Amino acid sequence: MRHLHNPRISIVLLSVSTVLVGFSIACSHASNDETIAKDIQSKVAADPDTKDSQVNVVAKDGHVTLTGKVASPAAQQKVEQLAHAEPGAAAVDNQTTVQPVAQAAPVEEPKPIVIPAGTVLTVITGQPLSSKTSTAGQAFIATLAQPVGADGRTALPKGATASGTVVTAKAKGKIKGEGQLDLTLTSISVRGHTYPIKTNLLSSTVKGKGKRTAATTGGGAAGGALIGGIAGGGKGAGIGALVGAGAGLVGGAFTGNKQIEIPAESALSFTLDSPLTLPPRAE
Repeated sequence: MRHLHNPRISIVLLSVSTVLVGFSIACSHASNDETIAKDIQSKVAADPDTKDSQVNVVAKDGHVTLTGKVASPAAQQKVEQLAHAEPGAAAVDNQTTVQPVAQAAPVEEPKPIVIPAGTVLTVITGQPLSSKTSTAGQAFIATLAQPVGADGRTALPKGATASGTVVTAKAKGKIKGEGQLDLTLTSISVRGHTYPIKTNLLSSTVKGKGKRTAATTGGGAAGGALIGGIAGGGKGAGIGALVGAGAGLVGGAFTGNKQIEIPAESALSFTLDSPLTLPPRAE
């Protein structure tokens, strides 16, 4: 049997074979380029010196092109080194630009609230106090009569609980002897927390029979405001009472032989001797 040799068939087969080989090589190159680009991209993202950079990697026939932004010249150099070290990378074209990556704006920490020294705290007493029946060291409770502001915010709300101490309580004698009642605030509670405070001393005195040395200012014309500013014996008293309750304080404290009496629900004004710092809070 004779084998026929057809030159045309041979040419066709050779052409097909060449195309297949070329396609195979092209596919191989494409696959290899994709691997190179992914490997470099992964290394850039993992390296501590370049992880914050925004780099794009493209590979074609082993030629690597780097674009995007890096945070510093050192990061730019490190990106190029990673690309050169990649197996299969024939050449590297580093087109990245140095531009610091934008950082998120820092969150401003809330500041403590500071109530300055000299701030007046007006409180409403929760129980009666007297130069005759009270004792030195006795605690008393009061509530803030009005809110106190600081830095444009309400620092102490109306109704906040304050604690105080009777510093001196001395009954007045019938014939002679000076009656005295001194008070101070020691702490205030806000939103479940109690803070120590230091205030001035409110001091009221009344002398023996016939020598009433204390007087009141404000009078009935105050009309719903505070009756305030009792002064006696050379000691400022700063004690007042709401209209209505005030009549008991004024009449009871300085008539005849009676003692210094501060009824419950009287208004007392204290002044902070030192600043009060409260923790910051969200508005």
